[in-house]
Amino acid sequence: MFKRILLPTDGSELSSRAVLAGVSFAKEVGAELVGMTALPDFKAFTADAEMLESTEDEYLAVSEARANKRLAPLVDAARAAGVACTAMLVRSDDPHEAILRTARDRGCDLIIMASHGRHGLSGVLLGSETQKVLVHSSIPVLVYR
Repeated sequence: MFKRILLPTDGSELSSRAVLAGVSFAKEVGAELVGMTALPDFKAFTADAEMLESTEDEYLAVSEARANKRLAPLVDAARAAGVACTAMLVRSDDPHEAILRTARDRGCDLIIMASHGRHGLSGVLLGSETQKVLVHSSIPVLVYR
């Protein structure tokens, strides 16, 4: 049914639970996983405190370490379950676009991701990356709550 599943993570607790569910699902259906996290590119002019205090090289090294920390639980869970997994850092200011582009470029036929469950005005104002993926995806999206 599904051959390659994209499993994006932002390192949050909800995302971590979705990762475990995604690994279990991939094992069940015999699919391979593509794990990814998205972090912004370095900008010289920004309000992001991590970029303000860093050179580009320092920021890139720190952000790569942060991505590895986010992706390590996914890679470890996949290894423990015997599921083939590729993990990647995608640089983008728009996580939902990075998710959709990665799914397309890597030939994924399903996206599994967490929903942070924001409702009402906070959901509208803050915007939901999951909602944006749902609206724009041409492949199925399984939302883990």
